[in-house]
Amino acid sequence: MSASGTPRPLGPTLSVDDPFSGAVAYSRPWATAGQIDGVLDAARAGARAAAAMSVEDRVALCLRATEALERDVDAVAAEITAEMGKPLGQAKGEMGGMAKRARHMASIAVESLRDVVIGGDPTLERRIVRAPKGVVLAMPAWNYPLLTAVNVVIPAVLAGNAVVLKHSPRSPSVGDRFAKAFRDAGAPAELVQALHCDHAASERIVGDARVDHVAFTGSTFGGHRIQAAAKDRLIDIGLELGGNDAAYVAADADLAKAVEGIVDGACYNAGQSCCAVERVYVHRSLYDQFVEACLPLMRAYVMGDPRDAATNMGPIAQPWHVGELEAQVQDAVRRGAKLLFGGKKAIVGGKGRFFEPTVLVDVPDDAEVMSKESFGPLLPIAPVDDDEHALRLMNDDELGLTASVWTTDRERANRMAQRLEVGTVYMNRCDALDPALPWTGWKESGKGSTLSVLGFEHLTHPKAINFRIG
Repeated sequence: MSASGTPRPLGPTLSVDDPFSGAVAYSRPWATAGQIDGVLDAARAGARAAAAMSVEDRVALCLRATEALERDVDAVAAEITAEMGKPLGQAKGEMGGMAKRARHMASIAVESLRDVVIGGDPTLERRIVRAPKGVVLAMPAWNYPLLTAVNVVIPAVLAGNAVVLKHSPRSPSVGDRFAKAFRDAGAPAELVQALHCDHAASERIVGDARVDHVAFTGSTFGGHRIQAAAKDRLIDIGLELGGNDAAYVAADADLAKAVEGIVDGACYNAGQSCCAVERVYVHRSLYDQFVEACLPLMRAYVMGDPRDAATNMGPIAQPWHVGELEAQVQDAVRRGAKLLFGGKKAIVGGKGRFFEPTVLVDVPDDAEVMSKESFGPLLPIAPVDDDEHALRLMNDDELGLTASVWTTDRERANRMAQRLEVGTVYMNRCDALDPALPWTGWKESGKGSTLSVLGFEHLTHPKAINFRIG
């Protein structure tokens, strides 16, 4: 599926091309209807086994599975690089982020899942129990294949559920790796299973009565398809969808830090992040200085073989997306923006599907690059008059994932945070996730939360215990 949400035919076999070399990085037949039934039936048994375990035993199991993944870091990183083009060093770094999230959720599981005891009447025993839902269908995204998977898999198992992990067809090996890690940790094979099926089969599984909760990470278009697939079922659907994340550089910002943070936030992972900086609004008093300071940082990116340590910008993962990025740049220029650097597809040494890091200035707000998620290394910049002007433009979007305010005035950041229509507001940072805080989207960026103490809420049913004992 493209960033714009257009579905693409997948064919009878799951075959993933290396975005740099073009070689086949992963290939296997799609699961048959019979195999899907077998996975779902086994998952029901896995859910019963998980629910019978103590929370402490689930914590120990999840920590062992995390360690098993870490032991295979070199192989896992190499597979991620081959399947979606992330530079090898960044793929290894993603393993560290995955482990941090897993261990944080394990560290808060016992307390977060403890019964809530209601006092006040000695003749009654009143408790709120957080009971597992059963079978969780996890559908992570390819851009951060370890991180988007761990957000659901570890909390789901900690809460006493079984997981069917249907990873993105762009990064399928990570699904296999999670299932193997839990088996290596001593879990029954049916507790965490990898499943590889096409979009149509995935939507049928969402509607299957053997699934109790669905957690999808991907495009807004894809989220609506998953929501529609569950229309006849009364189950929760967790949706972590796209972002058109805005950054505002206030008049009092530390310019050097703002430039460095925003450029990295726009271009890390070739901009293929739901919380990447997608549009930048700069106070007029700093506008020219900000633009001038951005250019050398953008020119410094090195495109090339993602296995080469010198490469810090890998290829674009999806074969059709380079053309979509070119179209967004051309649309902006037609509407009056100035292209200062980049703006076109590239190959390196005759290989790869790259898109140049791109700087666009004086970008009108009706340009597609400002109003739609780009999912590429684009830095569109526009001047604003003041905080109110910035707020109006930042909120003028159907998506609401994150926003960043770059200022030395904490009260300014607080005032803006109260009015920004997004799930996360940053001050003097961006494109980051803290597992102690909920990851959630507003508007068309999704619904539900993962991570933090709230990350267990959608993975459990509240059950009221109301006993008369006296």
